[in-house]
Amino acid sequence: MSHPRSLKKILEQLYADRSPQHLANDPLSFCHRYRAPADQEVAALIAAVFAYGSVKVIKGSLSRIFSIMGDSPADFVDGFDPKRDRQLCSGFKHRFNDADDLAALFWAIRLMRQQQGSIERFFCRFFEANAATVEQALNGFCAAVTVFDYRLLFGSAALPPESSFRFLFPSPSGGSACKRLCMFLRWVVRPADGIDLGLWQQVRPAQLVIPVDRHIERISRMLGLTSRRTPDWRMACEITAALRQFDPLDPVKYDFSICHLGISEGCNGTSSASCPGCPVKRHCRAV
Repeated sequence: MSHPRSLKKILEQLYADRSPQHLANDPLSFCHRYRAPADQEVAALIAAVFAYGSVKVIKGSLSRIFSIMGDSPADFVDGFDPKRDRQLCSGFKHRFNDADDLAALFWAIRLMRQQQGSIERFFCRFFEANAATVEQALNGFCAAVTVFDYRLLFGSAALPPESSFRFLFPSPSGGSACKRLCMFLRWVVRPADGIDLGLWQQVRPAQLVIPVDRHIERISRMLGLTSRRTPDWRMACEITAALRQFDPLDPVKYDFSICHLGISEGCNGTSSASCPGCPVKRHCRAV
């Protein structure tokens, strides 16, 4: 499937036009509260895994979490004691996830940092430098997180069968598009550009896979970037392959701009209210 150069030009302009107003509407904005790379990395994983649901609900949940964590998310998780600090999570609820899941996340990040020194080094235990994408690394990372020893939280090493914590770490091997973890990787891998953070060195932007949320799914289909109907890992790879034609070294650079056509600019695929001024109108199959 080939795509017109004119669409590349429009997407490049959208990339250049990203603004603080767009960032303010995005969970990534919480990471920009911190300056230390370790704090940004910890904040990024937390903000990403809870980035499901409406923007208002996401921002409310993240505000609650980061108020608990204080000035340094990295210091907070490094010192997190499940027995002493679990009560800090009391009453937390974000759709499918609750206080136990939040406490388990704090504990999991503490173990990642304790074992390897950073989330990046823990992730890269499963990463091959010559891999085409991050698929296998994500499979290994998610499997490792879900088999940590959680006995200080749950009384037994294994996560309880009914635990919703696993929802925070889906893997490509299960068919998931892994939207939230792919978004986390975009934030930390892509170069710092005022939006993304540029924290990691071992994973290359070319190896990233686009985070497929409902906006990316819909708009990518409208632009002919995918013919698939199910928002799964295969769709994510197909959209990424299409965008790789525009920038083989950094295909996911367009994610934020495309997504915010929906989040910030009001494109919903059904109403024509936002169509007249839409920059991708001439390429849209829904018009």
